[in-house]
Amino acid sequence: MAMTSSSTGPATTRNVALVGHSGSGKTTLAEAFLHRAGAIPRAGSVAEGTTVCDHEPEEVARGISVGLGVAHLDWRAPDGTTYQVTLLDTPGSPDFAGCVDAALAVADLAVVVVSAVDGVQAGTLEVWRRCDEAGIPRLVVVSQEDRARASFRTVLGALRETLDAPFVPLELPLGEEQALHGVADVLTERAREYDGDGKGHDDDVPEDVRDEEHALHDEVVEEIVTHDDDQLEAYLAGDEPGAADLERTLAHEVLTSEAVPVLLASAVTGVGVDRVLDLVCELGPSPADRPAVLVLPDGSGADAATSEVVADPAGDALLHVFRTVVDPFVGQVSVFKVLSGTVATGDRLVSTTTGAEDRVHALFRLRGREHVAVERVVAGDVAAVAKLSAAATGTLLAGRRTPVAAPDLPARPPVYALALRPVSQSDDDKLSAALARLRVEDPTLHVDLNGSQAVLGGLGDTHLAVAVERLERSFGVRVTTEPVQVAYRETITRAVEVEGRVKKQSGGHGQFAVVQLRVSPLPRGEGFAFVSSVVGGSVPRQYLPAVERGAREAMEHGGPHGYPVVDLRVEVLDGKAHSVDSSDMAFRTAGGLGVREALAAAGTVVLEPVSAVSVTVPPDAQGDVMGDLSARRGHITATDSLPDGRVRVDALVPEAELTRYVLDLRSLTGGRGSFTAVPDRYEVLPGGVGASR
Repeated sequence: MAMTSSSTGPATTRNVALVGHSGSGKTTLAEAFLHRAGAIPRAGSVAEGTTVCDHEPEEVARGISVGLGVAHLDWRAPDGTTYQVTLLDTPGSPDFAGCVDAALAVADLAVVVVSAVDGVQAGTLEVWRRCDEAGIPRLVVVSQEDRARASFRTVLGALRETLDAPFVPLELPLGEEQALHGVADVLTERAREYDGDGKGHDDDVPEDVRDEEHALHDEVVEEIVTHDDDQLEAYLAGDEPGAADLERTLAHEVLTSEAVPVLLASAVTGVGVDRVLDLVCELGPSPADRPAVLVLPDGSGADAATSEVVADPAGDALLHVFRTVVDPFVGQVSVFKVLSGTVATGDRLVSTTTGAEDRVHALFRLRGREHVAVERVVAGDVAAVAKLSAAATGTLLAGRRTPVAAPDLPARPPVYALALRPVSQSDDDKLSAALARLRVEDPTLHVDLNGSQAVLGGLGDTHLAVAVERLERSFGVRVTTEPVQVAYRETITRAVEVEGRVKKQSGGHGQFAVVQLRVSPLPRGEGFAFVSSVVGGSVPRQYLPAVERGAREAMEHGGPHGYPVVDLRVEVLDGKAHSVDSSDMAFRTAGGLGVREALAAAGTVVLEPVSAVSVTVPPDAQGDVMGDLSARRGHITATDSLPDGRVRVDALVPEAELTRYVLDLRSLTGGRGSFTAVPDRYEVLPGGVGASR
């Protein structure tokens, strides 16, 4: 374990979330940052599986991020200040949206990475909405500028066309694609040329872009000074502020989201990488600029009472655990941000919700899989500690019991599910505990062990495939997967009267019970009703609960089609009992026999579960989505235009038609569609569609 110095304070701390569409180059850019800062001796490669942030076997095998990568570096900016930067490298796949939620919950700046080749994509739009919802400042980096077909100007135009945001381009590329050799700094009107090792030096702006750069300089300066009365007055008087003054004003505009700087870089060649780090530190807000917002006791919903906590190293200690990792060597690792105070090894912390106490063992920063030991951490720092028993993801830990809680992350209901079948009895014995530990790492997984199948739900097929691999690799539990059984039910559509009779005599006490039943349908969703109309004591009162139990058991056992029976009214009309041979068991059996006979006599229909589905898509995909829902036997109930320009389509759709809907919807909309599904009702299954097991 390496050792690094403790933090110098929140003003020089930068917690940066790298977000964007899958494949836009976030992990490669993080690698370039780490290498340029001297945190690693050489930059790794996603293709070779050697990057710092994508080090898990599931990531190496797929060549994509599937978890939240955390990496610390120190960076000395041009102003002479050394900043402590924590990179939070997020996956671009919507299957791992929970990682983006966790990163934005603790980051103070989001760096939105957009490919210079592919431009604004579905993932770009989605993370932009998430940043809007989280109220987090942004900076855009146009990456992959060295690739064929790269075009900074095209991407800048697309950003302005598709996103309603005050973009401020601070650089222009010098050359492009394979000819990229530097950047023109719009504020200083100087060029930064790069040699083969990615190190830059200042120079004059080349003549071929000088006019474009100067025109952009005037546009950007005018935009910046309009937010500062003193600078605007001086500017109108002919006195243009210097670059340092403009940066100070721009930093405030970034904090308030009145400006979104746009930069460019090539992580492979190193062009622009140092300037991005410079401006992340100089323009990006610190934890001291953005107090944490916490929920007060009994607060819930949008109107919950909140309290702000300032990142003060001298304040009371308060930590927010935003990620949990099961490390094969040190056990459970809690990754946290210090919201207030100072924490050192040996301190005792208390969960603000449960009151459980933990002792802080060795503290460390994360650099991928590397643990960099630190003596203490202060407000604003992101760090980690092992073996905290009271520190589930989302927990707040304090020096003393404090009645506050972290705001809930966005709800991520499952949209894709698989049933798990353990390979052996040993795997079966360990499955429940392993799934519980897996959920500690990833709260967006959902587990249901109550039915006939062990069901694992998540945000997509890749999400669940990674979870299954983790079950075996980390917890030694092997499973196969199969489709989740649709929860069909049966009911009757007409009333019948039947008799349930038990009469056995084998020496000694026998078994005798007779019940006359009227079995009739109930309105959909009412379940079961048991009524006694017995007069004269023909069925003694003490045996009626046994009849009801027998009826319930017969319904649970299933009707003629093999599915559990619902929505029945069972009325006891009459019956017979014997003073010696009658018993609870006899009447329980008679009640069950009577219900089974009624189901056979009345005939049953199969009911299928129907979900209330809400699909959100761009307007140009509305027609295709509505047609697809209709083809799935869906009934459109409403459509609505949303404030962000998207359209919501509400429908009632049979659950059997939704097993792969998330995958089909992404294909149909190019990844721009999302949906939620909530169980709503049961309806009669149309004839000939899966009517039997």
